[in-house]
Amino acid sequence: MNAPTADVITSIELRELLESHRDAPRIVDVRTPAEFETAHIPGSHNVPLDVLDKHTAETAARLEYRDVVLVCRSGQRSTRAQTLLRNAGVTGGRILEGGVTDWEGRGFVLDRGVQRWDLERQVRLVAGSVVLSSVLGSVAVPRLKWVAAAIGGGLTFAALTNTCAMATALAKLPYNRGATPDPESTLARLGAQ
Repeated sequence: MNAPTADVITSIELRELLESHRDAPRIVDVRTPAEFETAHIPGSHNVPLDVLDKHTAETAARLEYRDVVLVCRSGQRSTRAQTLLRNAGVTGGRILEGGVTDWEGRGFVLDRGVQRWDLERQVRLVAGSVVLSSVLGSVAVPRLKWVAAAIGGGLTFAALTNTCAMATALAKLPYNRGATPDPESTLARLGAQ
């Protein structure tokens, strides 16, 4: 969930703003291109967190005087994006509380494309597969139990720090990259309108 000090907007509040057509905020979706292609809030702009991280100043310049709502699956990556933008001088960025998961759970419209597994599901598959194969393999090679222990430790650390190294690594796989335009065209679309 979001950090308690983060500025947030609920799905209901965002929907009301978008339907009012006055002073609608710029929605910046920081998920991977593949996640964005799968489903996103209509009118949102995809600026993946890794692009934002490498091009924070350019992104901030395009968002400096706008009302911005940062979106990800649940709020973790958008909280990181908010920190990056605030450090670059953007003061108006809010986080969609509960992310796309909450938006979809309320039955609000999403633009849908190619369906893919989200990163959290991929992490569960990879972590579970490694643990299961390590435990089964430890019958023949007892030291494999430490691989399972390392994965368990990593998942515990991920929960305590609200970060996930495995998700970060999986996000870089071609399956999760989708049709990634170059950062310049991504940022140019963000600055348009």
